[in-house]
Amino acid sequence: MFDRVVIVDWSAASQPSPARPSADAIWIGVAEAGGEDTRYCRTRAAAEAAIAGLVAAGRVLVGFDFPFGYPAGFAARLTGRARAAAVWDWLAQRIEDGPDNRNNRFAVAASVNRVFGGAGPFWGCPAGVDLPGLRAVKAVDYAALGLAERRGVERLVPRAQPVWKLYTTGSVGSQSLMGLPVVHRLAQAGAAVWPFDPAPARVVLAEVYPSLLAQAVAREGGIKDEVQVRLLARALWRLAQDGGLAALWDVPQGVAHSEEGWILGAGQAGVLEAAL
Repeated sequence: MFDRVVIVDWSAASQPSPARPSADAIWIGVAEAGGEDTRYCRTRAAAEAAIAGLVAAGRVLVGFDFPFGYPAGFAARLTGRARAAAVWDWLAQRIEDGPDNRNNRFAVAASVNRVFGGAGPFWGCPAGVDLPGLRAVKAVDYAALGLAERRGVERLVPRAQPVWKLYTTGSVGSQSLMGLPVVHRLAQAGAAVWPFDPAPARVVLAEVYPSLLAQAVAREGGIKDEVQVRLLARALWRLAQDGGLAALWDVPQGVAHSEEGWILGAGQAGVLEAAL
């Protein structure tokens, strides 16, 4: 059981989001005994500070809408350790993220590609970005790299984009590059990261995919990012109170527990819908 559920729609923007609450920005949905709330954050720094306040007390589940891991084999070749946490640490040491959202994510992605011979696995960048080893369009032979394009959970949820795609509609790769250092810092502060950490903790971090509630979000209208974090927080909060969260907690054994991670609620959209 959790006292609070926090759902975060992340952003990899390179400048602050508009002052007026807008789409394609960071939204945080909160559900607890006192009701529901949403918060709009213009920068990642502001969002990380808000999350730190939300997890300061009580038992808290925090869901981030970006992948926590990469396809099997990536972590070992990049860091020497076949663990997702090794990638978080590697990124935390190299990602630069200013208070105004300026960041070096494309340069870091290009440096990863050079480790793999310069032809991927990452791809996608704005036309004005010219970095050796990072192509604007997809031209990657993943079989030749010895990597899968998708994680196991993305084959179960085919609408989810591959973590390698960094730019253009639906991309989530940049969000992971900018979000995993935050996951690393929260884990260093004592949070458990599901499904990688077997031991229980007061604060648990999980990967979520709010589009599992796409139909309910569409029915409600409004700013999609705000609606989906509010509804997913509500659904997971209700499931946490009545014991239904256990139905979402088990994942396949193997690389999901060590390298790739899993989406909380994957294959269980009906359970989430019913909780609303």
